[in-house]
Amino acid sequence: MSEIFPYILDGLQIVILLFAAPVFAGWVKTLKCWFQGRTTAGVLQPYRDLTKLFHKDIVLAENASWVFRFTPYAVFGSVVLAGGIIPILSVDLPLSATADIIALISLFTIARFFTALAGMDIGTAFGGMGASREKTIASVAEPAMLMAIFTVSLVCKSTSLSQMVQVIAHGEFILRPSLAFALLAFALIALAETGRVPVDNPATHLELTMIHEGMILEYSGRHLALIEWAGMMKLFLFAALGIAAFFPWGIAAANDSPALFVAALSLILKLTVAGVGLVMIETGLAKMRFFRVPEFLGSAFLFATLGMLSYFMLE
Repeated sequence: MSEIFPYILDGLQIVILLFAAPVFAGWVKTLKCWFQGRTTAGVLQPYRDLTKLFHKDIVLAENASWVFRFTPYAVFGSVVLAGGIIPILSVDLPLSATADIIALISLFTIARFFTALAGMDIGTAFGGMGASREKTIASVAEPAMLMAIFTVSLVCKSTSLSQMVQVIAHGEFILRPSLAFALLAFALIALAETGRVPVDNPATHLELTMIHEGMILEYSGRHLALIEWAGMMKLFLFAALGIAAFFPWGIAAANDSPALFVAALSLILKLTVAGVGLVMIETGLAKMRFFRVPEFLGSAFLFATLGMLSYFMLE
């Protein structure tokens, strides 16, 4: 039974990802409505939206190739697979020995690559514009992301997320300037990677401001549902990744099944706080012009670099 338990736990994490991600997205939307003094549809509204999309027919352009049809499944599958790498409840994961932070970022890159291809496949102006903007952001965000996580891996002597959780959560507690810089860089990168304000606005359809929405305007039915669901899961995973890398206290250790209940309660509490912080950022900042986004992400890369330098200089 002990040999099967990690696989059961990994499957449980994926189930939690599938069904908790829409709730977390609904929680963020609800908080945003409260902060702006508007009425809200409730935290379960994303479930209703996904159900409605799954029941609608798919409308395809005449010149849509296999790339356009395959992209929703590739994006959804990549994000779900990423859920089996990040320690959400426990570090006892079967993929932790072979899949590290580099593999995780590669999965997110695959999803972005196919989304950009699908945006250009139809040949619309909005799709090409959104793909161009998305790749411009990715060219700066991905190196900054790697630099920030590599700073944490230097402290933990490993690029495995499970090892990072074990070292930070169960090792000696030390206030490290390198982790502080890496956390600040990760927060800026997470806003860009998940398409949030001030980099992007997930609620807009204005052609002058949208980035991610421009690439998926031609999707409908279950294809759009899969992409929207994957976007919710990506937001959930970035919150879980930040928790695992910087606030792992509460995540169960290996072969510690009684601690899973505490890990679940800890996850709910941390996600609640993360949602509040995200909404405070979005309501306190305005959407910046696209040409300012490289400067924003350049600051994230600078903070990540300072974190790595501070590790070698001070630690």
